[in-house]
Amino acid sequence: MSAARPLNSLRTFAVVAALPLLLTACGYGAESTDSDKQAQVAADAEKLSVDEVNIGYFPNLTHATALVGVQEGLLQKELGGTRIKASTFNAGPSEIEALNSGSIDIGWIGPSPAINGYTKAAGKNLRIISGSASGGVKLVVNPEKITSLKDVKGKKIATPQLGNTQDVALLNWISEQGWKVDAESGKGDVSVIRTDNSITPDAYKSGSIDGAWVPEPTASKLVAQGAKVLLDEADLWPDKKFVITNIIVRQEFLKKHPDVVEAVLRGSVKTNEWINANPVKAKAAANEALKELSGKALPAEVLDPAWSSIVFLDDPLAATLGTEADHAVKAGLLEKPDLKGIYDLAPLNKVLKAEGKDEVDDAGLGVK
Repeated sequence: MSAARPLNSLRTFAVVAALPLLLTACGYGAESTDSDKQAQVAADAEKLSVDEVNIGYFPNLTHATALVGVQEGLLQKELGGTRIKASTFNAGPSEIEALNSGSIDIGWIGPSPAINGYTKAAGKNLRIISGSASGGVKLVVNPEKITSLKDVKGKKIATPQLGNTQDVALLNWISEQGWKVDAESGKGDVSVIRTDNSITPDAYKSGSIDGAWVPEPTASKLVAQGAKVLLDEADLWPDKKFVITNIIVRQEFLKKHPDVVEAVLRGSVKTNEWINANPVKAKAAANEALKELSGKALPAEVLDPAWSSIVFLDDPLAATLGTEADHAVKAGLLEKPDLKGIYDLAPLNKVLKAEGKDEVDDAGLGVK
């Protein structure tokens, strides 16, 4: 790949970072808060190389590894006497800012802000160290207006944010149909409407949009209002898997405290194992965490289909990250970045090997 471009050439992600939108429902808002969830640490537990590790994640089902890991104490168990301080975010840019400032050390985050954070600092600040989740993104539509994929032409389809992961996916899908849309304005054969996930259900109800390409649980909220799933994005990917959530770390923290990073990764691996072995309990734990963070749990008609469409896994699905970046380039929203070095999977593979699990691959995008 070509050398990393300066920030002004990364049009998608520069715009995303600058947008002051309050996009809250599915992890695209503009605020962060300290979680009230305090980890319980045994008085005689041995500390690692720091007293406290600051982690960040979204109050979002696609971040359930963190939600459940904190809620059930699975992450804290691996950290021993090193206490977790958790902060929640509703925006990728704000979480990247927190990482860059040192406010948090490790974060769960989507692929677009991970690419942004890496390229913005010319590869010098952040690393992706693990996967966390795949899937959980759907094109849902008004069945009275759209009954087939070809009917999407001429309609108004919402995405969460200009240049975000779902926006790029929709633009790429539109291009593959042979239709044309100006990526930045959203005008063309399909009207791409950038709409806060928090208000997308109201926009759908009012008829101002005909459908939406959105992550869970927004997709299932729309279905609960009568929308129909026209396309599951997983069906567009090899093996029906694509990265939706990564784990990233500050390189400085990784270098100084590898024992802490390994402990968090071990907790993540064990949490994903527990989630997959106990899906009903895990779903309830994630919903309880959401209730504590937002004050309101998801109803079953939203929670159940949303949860079933997400796959929790340790593999970062590195090849799909590269493909997603290529889609943004194709849409004209991003000049081709050099992603070589965005991954450091050595700590994760060490953990996986110790747990008797298969190691994972960085698709040639690992540290140089």
